[in-house]
Amino acid sequence: MSAHPDTAAPHDHVFLGENHARNERRTWAVIALTATVMVVEIVAGTIYGSMALLADGWHMSTHASALLITALAYRYARRHARNPRFTFGTGKLGDLAAFGSATVLAIVALLIGWESIVRLRSPVPISYDEAIFVAILGLVVNLASAWLLRDDHSHHHGHQHHDHAHDHDAPAARAGHRDNNLRAAYLHVLADAFISVLAIAALLAGRSYGWVWLDPVIGIVGALVILRWSWGLLRDSGAVLLDYLPAREELPSEVRAAIESEHDEIVDLHVWQLGPGHHGAIISILSSDPKPVAAYRAQLADLHELAHVTIEVQRRAA
Repeated sequence: MSAHPDTAAPHDHVFLGENHARNERRTWAVIALTATVMVVEIVAGTIYGSMALLADGWHMSTHASALLITALAYRYARRHARNPRFTFGTGKLGDLAAFGSATVLAIVALLIGWESIVRLRSPVPISYDEAIFVAILGLVVNLASAWLLRDDHSHHHGHQHHDHAHDHDAPAARAGHRDNNLRAAYLHVLADAFISVLAIAALLAGRSYGWVWLDPVIGIVGALVILRWSWGLLRDSGAVLLDYLPAREELPSEVRAAIESEHDEIVDLHVWQLGPGHHGAIISILSSDPKPVAAYRAQLADLHELAHVTIEVQRRAA
């Protein structure tokens, strides 16, 4: 016999993260902050003839564009969360946006590295005081943005099926509940803040000791660090998109522990992430003493990460 939760207990397929609405609002706030500073810098740079302000203003525009990917993904996922054409909801849309943002971040890092190599080979004059002012301004804006985009690690991941809390040390809390879309936006501003800190140090040393070479060297180091960050985001968001479960994910073994017994054996198990804090599972059970599907479902009640479960039960041949 077999059963599907859709027939036993009608439910929707909204698998968005618990803080989806809050994260969307914060992303739009950061875009507004970034766009405001961008306009101020471009206008001031034009009026006062400052190339440093103009360059940083246009640089801010690239960050606003990258953050726009995050915000639009949140909006689209929310507006289409109950669209039946999305078989398992729109929970993975954030991971798709994160993958795109990580790609953009990697390209930016490569461009920074290339420009740094060019400047290392052919140094250009630097207006240190003006450049330091712009770097400090950028650092302040990015620190404020990072604060807005911080992950509060609130682990009351309720959804329409369960209300529950998680231990901070649980693997699922570290991986399955992570909002990669928010993480992508956070990495963008964090990377810029990191570059600003390195730039300020290099500019101060260059102004004090005449180390013109230090600025491009710091640029290369920063590019390598950002490439590493972007690779981590590409790996994690790509894993969700491909239904890959990391080795640290314990949910499959928890499902087996909850179901298997002297009479019941799981012969086929598929577990995948549907969205932040939500997993789906298809479970095929071979039993010498089959129970009603509702009984097996009850055995899984404590596994709150399971938001969509399909169970198939077959009697073991005598």
